[in-house]
Amino acid sequence: MRTPPVLTKGDKIAIVAPARKISLKEIKHAFRILEKWGFDVVPGKHLFGSCRQYSGTDEQRAADFQRAMDNPEIKAILCARGGYGCIRIIDRLDFSSFRRNPKWIIGFSDITALHSHIHTNYRIETLHAPMGINIGIGTESVDAVRRIMKVITGNPLRYSVKSHPLNRKGSATGELTGGNLSVLYSLRGTRSEIKTKGKILFLEDLDEYLYHIDRMMMNLKRGGMLENIAGLVIGTFTKMKDNKVPFGKTAYEIIADTIAEYNYPICFGFPAGHIKNNNPLIMGRKVHLSVGKGILLKFQ
Repeated sequence: MRTPPVLTKGDKIAIVAPARKISLKEIKHAFRILEKWGFDVVPGKHLFGSCRQYSGTDEQRAADFQRAMDNPEIKAILCARGGYGCIRIIDRLDFSSFRRNPKWIIGFSDITALHSHIHTNYRIETLHAPMGINIGIGTESVDAVRRIMKVITGNPLRYSVKSHPLNRKGSATGELTGGNLSVLYSLRGTRSEIKTKGKILFLEDLDEYLYHIDRMMMNLKRGGMLENIAGLVIGTFTKMKDNKVPFGKTAYEIIADTIAEYNYPICFGFPAGHIKNNNPLIMGRKVHLSVGKGILLKFQ
């Protein structure tokens, strides 16, 4: 995997909205914090556009992202928000310039589509982290937001978190891959599908029915995506929904049952996903996972 160059004060960071639309009110604090860090913020032409639920037409959103990738003065691309829409523009993008001059692409949730596509096809690291809409009032002191600055300026990253009853002890090393389970499920069978063999797989999700979590996990299992991984890191599964007839298991229990036959280390409850303190993860970077009385996740 290739690591994008580190940023220094004065570098330009583009903010683009490749999926759902966003307002200035929702993102103005992200501008302020990035500028406080010493960066020059460059908004996408259609950042505040509107086409149904999107920030613009597919053509407009793709054009904004393309300009940010192609502009040699832009050193990182912060996605404004997720929602839905990235999968609609991936095949419109030309990554030729990006391959020659990689830059950090920052985001999570629907941005998983970009992470996965870039890792599978171009072997360049990206950053699963809070987006513009998540960098609001009071977030300057939130560890997750400060760690974005830490990563893009070339500083080491490691986490030590509490244990969880469903964890499986052990240690493993491999490239980190994954992201939002629903998006990964939607990429199955496409050229953007992740490759999981020998890797540390990270999963998180939001606002899904429990039976759908089971369906998606069974899809990954039947497709051979869970049997040969080196380790599994499960982030937050927030705002899960159930039917009138209860499914009978939590999201974590569903996942634990799905991978019960395998022997790799598993960490549940890692603080990343749709939560305020959504800790950044360097996707594509080799990471060491150690699960014991506590959990250590150290990026190499």
